[in-house]
Amino acid sequence: MRILVIGDVHAGLKALQQAMERAKVTPDDHLIFLGDYVDGWSEAVETVNFLMELKGTYSCTFLRGNHDELCLNWLQSGEDNHLWLQHGGNATLHSYSHLAETKKEAHVQFFNTLENYYLDEENRLFLHAGFTNLKGVTEEYFTKTLYWDRTLWELALSLDPKLTIKDAVYPQRLTHYKEIFIGHTPVTRIGKTTPQNAANVWNIDTGAAFMGPLTIMDANTKEYWQSDPVHEFYPLERGRN
Repeated sequence: MRILVIGDVHAGLKALQQAMERAKVTPDDHLIFLGDYVDGWSEAVETVNFLMELKGTYSCTFLRGNHDELCLNWLQSGEDNHLWLQHGGNATLHSYSHLAETKKEAHVQFFNTLENYYLDEENRLFLHAGFTNLKGVTEEYFTKTLYWDRTLWELALSLDPKLTIKDAVYPQRLTHYKEIFIGHTPVTRIGKTTPQNAANVWNIDTGAAFMGPLTIMDANTKEYWQSDPVHEFYPLERGRN
């Protein structure tokens, strides 16, 4: 069974489907979605519908992203968050304007069942963003950190590659897990469009919400498959650009 990690989708359903086709995904695979299913392109509703349908055929783990929480807050309260609207929420709001109220409840249930992290049998950690507690995710005081934090990735990027885990100044946060797989901070910020590794952290967010592709990676072999740049599927839209 392959463990396939899927980076941030941001409502780019066409790109997700293409990447899954290129990866030749089968029901024998375990799909771990790193979160941020909405906010970006126009197919928020269609993306969530597609993910809910996957549950019936595939082994799926759906993790919570910060944009998923923002969307859930809006679905439950109806209150506009201006910052959310500026960062992809407008496209999501428009997508949901065509969905019947009765069907929105199924989406609320989907968002409410998302997990904050997943730890597999090989002590590999999967989560949307990061964590700050030196003892690891199970000791994190503020669960929102698990889908909002950027410091874990910044720490990994800035780490002197000559340091080893035996060094006294090696970051304690990076000692608890064999590998850590995250999204949240697009690698396009450092000029990349492929999965990036720093220390024991793998970042799979290849900028699907902006001008990059959507990525699926085999957690065991590190082989990966990508869609075309997601903006090419939605030429009349801006995404989060």
